[in-house]
Amino acid sequence: MTASASIRHDWTHQEVQDLLSKPFNDLIFEAQQVHRTHFNPNEVQVSTLLSIKTGACPEDCMYCPQSGHYNTGLEKEKLMEVQKVLDEAKAARETGATRFCMGAAWRSPTKKDLPYVLEMVRGVKEMGLETCMTLGMLTEEQATELSEAGLDYYNHNLDTSERYYNQIITTRTYQDRLDTLENVRNAGMKVCCGGIMGMGEDEADRAGFLMELANLPEHPESVPINLLIKIPGTPLENVEDLDPIEFVRTIAVARILMPKSHVRLSAGREDMTDEMQALCFMAGANSIFYGDQLLTTDNPEADADRRLFERLGIRPEPLATDRSDEDEAAELTERVEQERQSHLFYDAANA
Repeated sequence: MTASASIRHDWTHQEVQDLLSKPFNDLIFEAQQVHRTHFNPNEVQVSTLLSIKTGACPEDCMYCPQSGHYNTGLEKEKLMEVQKVLDEAKAARETGATRFCMGAAWRSPTKKDLPYVLEMVRGVKEMGLETCMTLGMLTEEQATELSEAGLDYYNHNLDTSERYYNQIITTRTYQDRLDTLENVRNAGMKVCCGGIMGMGEDEADRAGFLMELANLPEHPESVPINLLIKIPGTPLENVEDLDPIEFVRTIAVARILMPKSHVRLSAGREDMTDEMQALCFMAGANSIFYGDQLLTTDNPEADADRRLFERLGIRPEPLATDRSDEDEAAELTERVEQERQSHLFYDAANA
């Protein structure tokens, strides 16, 4: 039995770093075992992300082209009209997305803009899509309003380890981020929380980041693992590239630490080969953003994603429905039996 057989919230930094340092084949095998215990290995949840308000953000996140602190040539845009957002959501649904994510470059939502945001949530929800938003920091009251409007997920990333955090952001604290996550949970919403790899952090920082996520009182339902997109004009534009194998290792360890979470292969896919993405799926990634753009940066074209899915035998995960525990248990039992019969697992007794 592996150390990851049960859901834990008490991981030590050394345990996580030991996982990151395991022989690659052993690490991927363990991640695959965990993944197949909780998910269909050939299904990937598909989301679409839309920037509903772009640029002029007062935060100084050193990776972000939307920060007002840096000159990246990004054209600023005010909050989109509600109907335009709903039109984009409808188009996303028609191309296969099951979740529609909306992002605004704010420190936190303003009292003036929040009513329009709530209307967007209600409209997207009525289409049968899961709803997700990232709007910056939230108060308890704001989180409650969003939850009551029908928001399913709220995205608020930790970005990196607490130790490395001040090297990346100085305009809000690590505790500010944890407080928003607590407000989201208390309001009854699901959490989407991850970070960005390749910002100059070391392995110890990646271990610290993953430990922070895994030791939250509840694991995030979605864990986006982003690869830094180096934007000219930002302080990180010339940072050294992260070894692709180290990125895959991060995906695998996220899967092991948070067995029931969707691990999202998020920003940076534009610069990944098909082979690197395939390794990430093998390591336990089972969610992607689908479409031509992620907020303000490029994303692999939808047709390219469809072709890759076809080559790998992957299909989009259907929208979750309310099913009984008995149905879930029966499906899991059947899946394990199928894997046993296909001789995927090594049987030491018969070796």
